[in-house]
Amino acid sequence: YPGPQVGYPPPPAGHSGPVYNQPGGAAGVPWMPAPPPPLNCPPGLEYLSQIDQILIHQQIELLEVLTGFETNNKYEIKNSFGQRVYFAVEDTDCCTRNCCGPSRPFTLRIIDNMGQEVITLERPLRCSSCCCPCCLQEIEIQSPPGVPIGYVIQTWHPCLPKFTIQNEKRDDVLKISGPCVVCSCCGDVDFEIKSLDEQCVVGKISKHWTGILREAFTDADNFGIQFPLDLDVKMKAVMLGACFLIERF
Repeated sequence: YPGPQVGYPPPPAGHSGPVYNQPGGAAGVPWMPAPPPPLNCPPGLEYLSQIDQILIHQQIELLEVLTGFETNNKYEIKNSFGQRVYFAVEDTDCCTRNCCGPSRPFTLRIIDNMGQEVITLERPLRCSSCCCPCCLQEIEIQSPPGVPIGYVIQTWHPCLPKFTIQNEKRDDVLKISGPCVVCSCCGDVDFEIKSLDEQCVVGKISKHWTGILREAFTDADNFGIQFPLDLDVKMKAVMLGACFLIERF
């Protein structure tokens, strides 16, 4: 995996990241204390420098459970101690959510404990069929918002879900490989994060089994991400973006 990378491009001229109200979530969940930012770290990514595991819990929306009406997804992002690191909110219009379903394009805004947007994920509308290798899934990760730091692109394969992690220059950095069946039927589903030659496993993205009732009546997912502690924070943020792309498979 790549070592620390120096520098990152400044935000576009005139850019001012939006500030949100204090994000919601389960009452009483503590926030992770902000560590000192490493050198050349994009604002808000300093939290990632101190962790080697991320847990993502999608919130259950009562309206969605009762009516089947698709609402904007919300997620709590925690460290291994259960402290909240970020809060993520989907920003997609009603028509797109309910007409395109899981294949919909989306913007996901990841917010810190100050209500400041620190990471933006952008997924365009792409074909979801494995028979169309010319228009595969992709997600762009920005930090700060408006400044791309990496991409996750689907790699065509007739049977397996495969992805490539790229840096801001579109250079291939890592590979992700999943199982033939991605349905978490009574067990976790693991996606291995590998070196480019796929000979060395450097991390893992896991979709966690949440129980028969929750799996049957909601589309709320739980994920875990493991990566090396000394991995560059921008690559950790890109892996976080990969999780939200994998979620839609």
